[in-house]
Amino acid sequence: MSATDPNKYPIELPFPDIAPYKDGNTGVEYYTTFDSGVAGPHVMVNALIHGNEVCGVIALEHLFQAGVRPKRGRLTLGFSNVAAYQAFDPDEPMASRFLDEDMNRVWDVETLEGDRSTYEVGRAREMRPLIDTVDLLFDVHSMQHKAAPVIVAGPLDKSVAMSRQLGTPDIIVADKGHAAGLRLRDYGGFGDASSAKTAVLIECGQHWEADAAPVAIDSVYRWLLLHGMIDAEVAEPNLRPLPDRQRVVQVLDAVTVETEGFEFAQPFTGLETLAKGELIGTEGDKEIRAPHDGCVLIMPSRRLTPGATAVRLGRWAD
Repeated sequence: MSATDPNKYPIELPFPDIAPYKDGNTGVEYYTTFDSGVAGPHVMVNALIHGNEVCGVIALEHLFQAGVRPKRGRLTLGFSNVAAYQAFDPDEPMASRFLDEDMNRVWDVETLEGDRSTYEVGRAREMRPLIDTVDLLFDVHSMQHKAAPVIVAGPLDKSVAMSRQLGTPDIIVADKGHAAGLRLRDYGGFGDASSAKTAVLIECGQHWEADAAPVAIDSVYRWLLLHGMIDAEVAEPNLRPLPDRQRVVQVLDAVTVETEGFEFAQPFTGLETLAKGELIGTEGDKEIRAPHDGCVLIMPSRRLTPGATAVRLGRWAD
Protein backbone atom coordinates (compact mmCIF):
# COMPACT_ATOMS: atom_id res chain seq x y z
CA MET A 1 0.00 0.00 0.00
CA SER A 2 1.17 3.51 -0.72
CA ALA A 3 0.54 6.46 1.56
CA THR A 4 0.40 8.65 -1.55
CA ASP A 5 -2.91 7.03 -2.47
CA PRO A 6 -5.56 8.88 -0.43
CA ASN A 7 -7.59 5.68 -0.06
CA LYS A 8 -4.79 3.38 1.10
CA TYR A 9 -2.30 3.62 3.92
CA PRO A 10 0.55 1.38 5.07
CA ILE A 11 0.04 -0.86 8.10
CA GLU A 12 2.65 0.44 10.53
CA LEU A 13 1.21 -1.02 13.75
CA PRO A 14 1.24 -4.58 15.12
CA PHE A 15 -2.02 -6.36 15.84
CA PRO A 16 -1.57 -7.87 19.33
CA ASP A 17 -3.05 -11.23 20.28
CA ILE A 18 -5.96 -10.50 22.63
CA ALA A 19 -6.75 -14.15 23.37
CA PRO A 20 -5.17 -13.87 26.87
CA TYR A 21 -7.92 -11.40 27.80
CA LYS A 22 -10.84 -13.57 26.66
CA ASP A 23 -12.00 -14.91 30.04
CA GLY A 24 -11.95 -11.60 31.91
CA ASN A 25 -13.89 -11.56 35.18
CA THR A 26 -17.13 -9.74 34.35
CA GLY A 27 -19.19 -12.48 32.72
CA VAL A 28 -18.66 -10.71 29.39
CA GLU A 29 -15.82 -12.17 27.36
CA TYR A 30 -12.84 -9.86 26.83
CA TYR A 31 -13.87 -7.49 29.64
CA THR A 32 -11.93 -7.27 32.90
CA THR A 33 -12.80 -5.15 35.94
CA PHE A 34 -10.36 -4.13 38.66
CA ASP A 35 -12.06 -3.07 41.91
CA SER A 36 -10.07 -0.86 44.26
CA GLY A 37 -12.32 -1.54 47.22
CA VAL A 38 -12.51 2.23 47.72
CA ALA A 39 -15.59 4.28 46.89
CA GLY A 40 -15.46 5.93 43.49
CA PRO A 41 -16.79 5.85 39.94
CA HIS A 42 -16.88 2.95 37.53
CA VAL A 43 -14.52 4.04 34.76
CA MET A 44 -14.20 2.16 31.47
CA VAL A 45 -11.66 2.28 28.68
CA ASN A 46 -13.10 0.56 25.64
CA ALA A 47 -11.47 -0.56 22.40
CA LEU A 48 -12.46 -2.32 19.19
CA ILE A 49 -15.96 -1.07 18.55
CA HIS A 50 -14.53 -1.40 15.03
CA GLY A 51 -12.42 -4.46 14.30
CA ASN A 52 -9.67 -2.79 12.26
CA GLU A 53 -8.93 0.02 14.74
CA VAL A 54 -5.89 -1.37 16.50
CA CYS A 55 -4.54 1.62 18.44
CA GLY A 56 -7.05 1.05 21.24
CA VAL A 57 -5.91 -2.55 21.53
CA ILE A 58 -2.32 -1.39 21.89
CA ALA A 59 -3.31 1.15 24.56
CA LEU A 60 -5.29 -1.39 26.59
CA GLU A 61 -2.50 -3.95 26.33
CA HIS A 62 -0.16 -1.26 27.68
CA LEU A 63 -2.43 -0.83 30.72
CA PHE A 64 -2.70 -4.58 31.27
CA GLN A 65 1.03 -5.20 30.96
CA ALA A 66 1.89 -2.24 33.17
CA GLY A 67 -0.34 -3.69 35.89
CA VAL A 68 -2.36 -0.47 36.19
CA ARG A 69 -4.90 -0.66 39.01
CA PRO A 70 -7.39 1.95 40.21
CA LYS A 71 -6.82 3.90 43.41
CA ARG A 72 -10.56 4.28 43.84
CA GLY A 73 -13.74 2.94 42.31
CA ARG A 74 -13.63 0.34 39.55
CA LEU A 75 -11.73 0.25 36.28
CA THR A 76 -12.94 -1.88 33.37
CA LEU A 77 -10.86 -2.57 30.28
CA GLY A 78 -12.38 -4.34 27.31
CA PHE A 79 -12.52 -5.21 23.65
CA SER A 80 -15.84 -5.03 21.79
CA ASN A 81 -15.90 -6.35 18.22
CA VAL A 82 -13.52 -9.23 18.76
CA ALA A 83 -14.71 -11.38 15.86
CA ALA A 84 -14.11 -8.56 13.37
CA TYR A 85 -10.64 -7.96 14.85
CA GLN A 86 -9.78 -11.63 14.51
CA ALA A 87 -10.91 -11.52 10.88
CA PHE A 88 -8.44 -8.74 10.02
CA ASP A 89 -6.70 -9.30 6.69
CA PRO A 90 -3.80 -6.94 5.86
CA ASP A 91 -4.61 -7.38 2.17
CA GLU A 92 -8.16 -6.06 2.79
CA PRO A 93 -7.68 -3.95 5.92
CA MET A 94 -10.91 -1.97 5.60
CA ALA A 95 -13.05 -5.10 5.37
CA SER A 96 -12.90 -5.99 9.07
CA ARG A 97 -14.43 -2.80 10.44
CA PHE A 98 -17.37 -5.08 11.25
CA LEU A 99 -18.79 -8.46 10.25
CA ASP A 100 -22.47 -7.65 9.63
CA GLU A 101 -23.04 -3.99 10.51
CA ASP A 102 -21.39 -1.03 12.17
CA MET A 103 -21.27 -1.73 15.90
CA ASN A 104 -21.29 1.99 16.64
CA ARG A 105 -24.78 2.43 15.20
CA VAL A 106 -26.74 -0.12 17.27
CA TRP A 107 -26.90 1.47 20.74
CA ASP A 108 -30.54 2.46 20.87
CA VAL A 109 -33.00 0.56 23.05
CA GLU A 110 -35.25 -0.32 20.13
CA THR A 111 -32.40 -2.15 18.40
CA LEU A 112 -30.97 -3.75 21.53
CA GLU A 113 -34.38 -5.05 22.59
CA GLY A 114 -35.63 -5.80 19.08
CA ASP A 115 -35.40 -8.88 16.91
CA ARG A 116 -32.48 -7.86 14.69
CA SER A 117 -29.98 -10.69 14.49
CA THR A 118 -26.45 -9.68 13.53
CA TYR A 119 -23.13 -10.41 15.19
CA GLU A 120 -22.70 -6.79 16.24
CA VAL A 121 -26.15 -6.48 17.78
CA GLY A 122 -25.67 -9.76 19.61
CA ARG A 123 -22.32 -8.63 20.99
CA ALA A 124 -23.81 -5.28 22.07
CA ARG A 125 -26.54 -7.17 23.93
CA GLU A 126 -23.85 -9.18 25.74
CA MET A 127 -22.03 -5.99 26.71
CA ARG A 128 -25.09 -3.97 27.69
CA PRO A 129 -25.51 -5.09 31.34
CA LEU A 130 -21.88 -4.19 32.00
CA ILE A 131 -22.10 -0.88 30.11
CA ASP A 132 -25.15 0.00 32.21
CA THR A 133 -22.94 0.06 35.33
CA VAL A 134 -20.30 2.42 33.86
CA ASP A 135 -20.18 6.04 34.99
CA LEU A 136 -17.36 7.37 32.79
CA LEU A 137 -16.62 5.84 29.39
CA PHE A 138 -13.60 6.48 27.18
CA ASP A 139 -14.04 4.89 23.75
CA VAL A 140 -10.85 4.61 21.68
CA HIS A 141 -11.12 4.80 17.89
CA SER A 142 -9.11 5.69 14.79
CA MET A 143 -9.95 7.16 11.39
CA GLN A 144 -9.92 6.14 7.74
CA HIS A 145 -7.78 9.08 6.61
CA LYS A 146 -4.53 10.46 7.90
CA ALA A 147 -5.72 13.50 9.83
CA ALA A 148 -5.13 15.17 13.17
CA PRO A 149 -6.55 13.33 16.20
CA VAL A 150 -9.89 14.62 17.47
CA ILE A 151 -12.21 14.12 20.42
CA VAL A 152 -15.75 13.38 19.30
CA ALA A 153 -17.63 14.75 22.28
CA GLY A 154 -21.18 14.47 21.00
CA PRO A 155 -23.90 17.09 21.38
CA LEU A 156 -23.90 17.58 25.16
CA ASP A 157 -22.12 20.32 27.08
CA LYS A 158 -21.02 17.84 29.76
CA SER A 159 -18.99 15.84 27.25
CA VAL A 160 -17.41 18.93 25.71
CA ALA A 161 -16.48 20.10 29.22
CA MET A 162 -14.90 16.75 30.04
CA SER A 163 -12.98 16.81 26.77
CA ARG A 164 -11.57 20.17 27.79
CA GLN A 165 -10.61 18.74 31.18
CA LEU A 166 -8.79 15.90 29.43
CA GLY A 167 -6.81 18.59 27.61
CA THR A 168 -5.98 16.64 24.47
CA PRO A 169 -6.15 16.45 21.51
CA ASP A 170 -6.43 20.01 20.33
CA ILE A 171 -9.64 19.55 18.31
CA ILE A 172 -13.01 18.75 19.92
CA VAL A 173 -15.91 17.85 17.65
CA ALA A 174 -19.38 18.58 19.08
CA ASP A 175 -21.81 16.63 16.93
CA LYS A 176 -25.23 14.96 16.93
CA GLY A 177 -24.17 11.53 15.70
CA HIS A 178 -25.29 9.61 12.64
CA ALA A 179 -28.60 9.05 10.88
CA ALA A 180 -27.80 5.34 10.64
CA GLY A 181 -27.98 4.73 14.40
CA LEU A 182 -26.84 5.56 17.92
CA ARG A 183 -23.20 5.32 19.02
CA LEU A 184 -22.02 3.71 22.26
CA ARG A 185 -20.91 7.11 23.53
CA ASP A 186 -24.52 8.33 23.22
CA TYR A 187 -26.17 5.28 24.83
CA GLY A 188 -28.28 5.60 27.98
CA GLY A 189 -27.07 8.07 30.57
CA PHE A 190 -24.06 9.02 28.43
CA GLY A 191 -26.45 10.75 26.03
CA ASP A 192 -28.73 12.20 28.71
CA ALA A 193 -27.94 15.78 29.72
CA SER A 194 -29.51 15.21 33.16
CA SER A 195 -27.37 12.16 33.96
CA ALA A 196 -24.05 12.32 35.79
CA LYS A 197 -22.71 9.65 33.42
CA THR A 198 -20.39 10.93 30.71
CA ALA A 199 -18.66 9.45 27.69
CA VAL A 200 -16.24 10.76 25.11
CA LEU A 201 -14.78 9.16 22.01
CA ILE A 202 -11.27 9.78 20.74
CA GLU A 203 -10.10 9.36 17.15
CA CYS A 204 -6.35 8.85 17.47
CA GLY A 205 -5.34 9.28 13.82
CA GLN A 206 -5.37 7.01 10.79
CA HIS A 207 -6.12 3.37 11.61
CA TRP A 208 -2.64 1.95 11.14
CA GLU A 209 -0.28 4.91 11.27
CA ALA A 210 2.53 4.51 13.78
CA ASP A 211 1.66 7.69 15.69
CA ALA A 212 -1.89 6.53 16.47
CA ALA A 213 -0.59 4.16 19.16
CA PRO A 214 1.25 6.74 21.33
CA VAL A 215 -1.73 9.09 20.94
CA ALA A 216 -4.02 6.33 22.24
CA ILE A 217 -1.65 5.44 25.10
CA ASP A 218 -1.31 9.08 26.14
CA SER A 219 -5.07 9.58 26.08
CA VAL A 220 -5.99 6.53 28.19
CA TYR A 221 -3.46 7.46 30.88
CA ARG A 222 -4.78 11.02 30.88
CA TRP A 223 -8.35 9.68 31.19
CA LEU A 224 -7.41 7.63 34.27
CA LEU A 225 -5.43 10.51 35.74
CA LEU A 226 -8.33 12.92 35.20
CA HIS A 227 -10.67 10.71 37.20
CA GLY A 228 -8.26 10.03 40.06
CA MET A 229 -7.76 6.39 39.15
CA ILE A 230 -3.95 6.58 39.06
CA ASP A 231 -1.19 8.78 40.43
CA ALA A 232 0.71 11.26 38.28
CA GLU A 233 3.93 9.25 38.51
CA VAL A 234 2.16 6.28 36.91
CA ALA A 235 0.87 8.38 34.04
CA GLU A 236 3.76 10.74 33.33
CA PRO A 237 6.15 8.33 31.52
CA ASN A 238 3.40 7.70 28.97
CA LEU A 239 2.23 11.26 28.35
CA ARG A 240 2.84 13.52 25.37
CA PRO A 241 2.93 17.32 25.56
CA LEU A 242 -0.48 18.94 25.79
CA PRO A 243 -1.58 21.26 22.98
CA ASP A 244 -1.39 24.99 23.61
CA ARG A 245 -5.16 25.18 23.39
CA GLN A 246 -8.19 23.20 22.31
CA ARG A 247 -10.66 24.33 19.67
CA VAL A 248 -14.24 23.17 19.21
CA VAL A 249 -15.84 22.38 15.87
CA GLN A 250 -19.61 22.59 16.16
CA VAL A 251 -21.23 20.21 13.68
CA LEU A 252 -24.24 21.88 12.10
CA ASP A 253 -25.26 19.33 9.51
CA ALA A 254 -24.33 16.00 7.97
CA VAL A 255 -24.41 14.68 4.42
CA THR A 256 -26.10 11.28 4.31
CA VAL A 257 -25.52 9.04 1.31
CA GLU A 258 -28.79 8.39 -0.53
CA THR A 259 -27.67 6.27 -3.51
CA GLU A 260 -24.71 4.25 -4.75
CA GLY A 261 -23.75 7.21 -6.91
CA PHE A 262 -22.25 9.51 -4.28
CA GLU A 263 -18.78 10.86 -5.09
CA PHE A 264 -16.63 13.46 -3.35
CA ALA A 265 -15.43 16.36 -5.49
CA GLN A 266 -11.90 16.07 -4.08
CA PRO A 267 -9.92 13.51 -2.05
CA PHE A 268 -10.92 15.15 1.23
CA THR A 269 -9.33 13.73 4.40
CA GLY A 270 -10.94 15.95 7.04
CA LEU A 271 -10.73 19.45 8.58
CA GLU A 272 -10.68 21.17 5.20
CA THR A 273 -12.43 24.55 5.40
CA LEU A 274 -14.63 25.54 2.46
CA ALA A 275 -16.30 28.76 1.44
CA LYS A 276 -20.04 28.90 0.95
CA GLY A 277 -21.00 27.22 -2.32
CA GLU A 278 -17.82 25.21 -2.79
CA LEU A 279 -18.50 21.76 -4.16
CA ILE A 280 -18.33 18.92 -1.64
CA GLY A 281 -19.61 16.11 -3.83
CA THR A 282 -22.18 14.89 -6.29
CA GLU A 283 -24.86 12.23 -6.30
CA GLY A 284 -26.04 11.75 -9.84
CA ASP A 285 -27.25 15.16 -10.99
CA LYS A 286 -27.41 16.47 -7.43
CA GLU A 287 -24.59 18.72 -6.23
CA ILE A 288 -23.72 18.95 -2.53
CA ARG A 289 -22.15 22.31 -1.73
CA ALA A 290 -20.88 23.98 1.41
CA PRO A 291 -23.89 25.67 3.05
CA HIS A 292 -21.92 28.49 4.68
CA ASP A 293 -18.52 30.15 4.79
CA GLY A 294 -16.00 28.51 7.07
CA CYS A 295 -17.56 25.09 6.49
CA VAL A 296 -15.29 22.51 8.14
CA LEU A 297 -15.42 18.96 6.80
CA ILE A 298 -15.38 16.36 9.58
CA MET A 299 -14.20 12.81 8.89
CA PRO A 300 -15.23 12.27 5.25
CA SER A 301 -16.00 8.60 4.78
CA ARG A 302 -14.88 6.05 2.24
CA ARG A 303 -17.88 3.85 3.08
CA LEU A 304 -20.30 5.59 0.74
CA THR A 305 -23.26 3.23 1.07
CA PRO A 306 -26.87 4.43 1.21
CA GLY A 307 -27.86 5.51 4.72
CA ALA A 308 -24.27 6.11 5.85
CA THR A 309 -22.83 9.49 6.77
CA ALA A 310 -20.62 10.76 3.95
CA VAL A 311 -19.26 13.73 5.90
CA ARG A 312 -20.25 16.04 8.71
CA LEU A 313 -20.26 19.81 8.20
CA GLY A 314 -19.25 22.15 10.96
CA ARG A 315 -17.96 25.56 11.98
CA TRP A 316 -15.26 26.54 14.44
CA ALA A 317 -17.12 27.49 17.61
CA ASP A 318 -14.40 29.89 18.75
